[in-house]
Amino acid sequence: MTLRSLIAQITQQDDVNFLLTNRIPRQFLTRFVGWFSQIEHPLVCRLSIALWRLFAQVDLSDAKKTKFRSMHECFTRELKEGARPVDDDPGVLVSPCDAIIGAHGDIEGTTLFQAKGIPYALNELVCDGELASHYRNGYYVTLRLTSGMYHRFHAPYDCEIDQVTYISGDTWNVNPVALRRIPGLFCKNERAVLRTRLSPGNHLIALVPVAAVLVASIRLHFLDVLLHLKYRGPNVIPCKAPFRKGDELGWFQHGSTIIVLAPNGFKLCPQLEQGAVIRMGRRLLMLPLWKL
Repeated sequence: MTLRSLIAQITQQDDVNFLLTNRIPRQFLTRFVGWFSQIEHPLVCRLSIALWRLFAQVDLSDAKKTKFRSMHECFTRELKEGARPVDDDPGVLVSPCDAIIGAHGDIEGTTLFQAKGIPYALNELVCDGELASHYRNGYYVTLRLTSGMYHRFHAPYDCEIDQVTYISGDTWNVNPVALRRIPGLFCKNERAVLRTRLSPGNHLIALVPVAAVLVASIRLHFLDVLLHLKYRGPNVIPCKAPFRKGDELGWFQHGSTIIVLAPNGFKLCPQLEQGAVIRMGRRLLMLPLWKL
């Protein structure tokens, strides 16, 4: 048995996984990793990436470059041109990121589910009653990025982002083990709510990047601030940022979750189901045909 397989066997045990990733000084370690990952030293970089690869499946074959100055540069790597073809069908909204499809389905009034039988409130997630009411009886899909995945996220459709709401919070792990044990987890963690209007159609789609342990930092290209644990405002940031389908919006420092909120009428594309791996640019949600 290799060291990597031994580590995987140990950490796949629910109790051990939960203890190692949650019963630790989460915010302190998150800040430390944020600092440490940006050290630009060849030996530190090589050892850090080697250690990271013991715990995660990391594929650099489609990366724009494979030599990095720091672990942070590897985490936030760009891809080769054409590595993620974007579906240009105007009837579909594409995945904004590489991810594993998590909980998804119809929003029951304003109630969503983070795992089977574990609900949470939409207004607690977005902290905006008016926005929450827009998605009453709508649709949601949870996209979970593992630590080894490509960590940049993109516009799911031609759109304009007109507001970002930053919500400071905790840094619980957001893996399936934690989602089964911590009620309202997504509403506890640091997150941003990107209010996005599609063009044409003017559908109001919300993207909610949720931070996690070791990953409490979100960079958006169209804002001149880094959203992280020490950021203290403003909470609501108006903007007017147009994007084409597939354009890069920003990145997580390491990896986490994006929750996509859509109004009534949107549905998950056929052949997609919970647990499936999806790549950025592939079809995710079907737009309501009567509103195209």
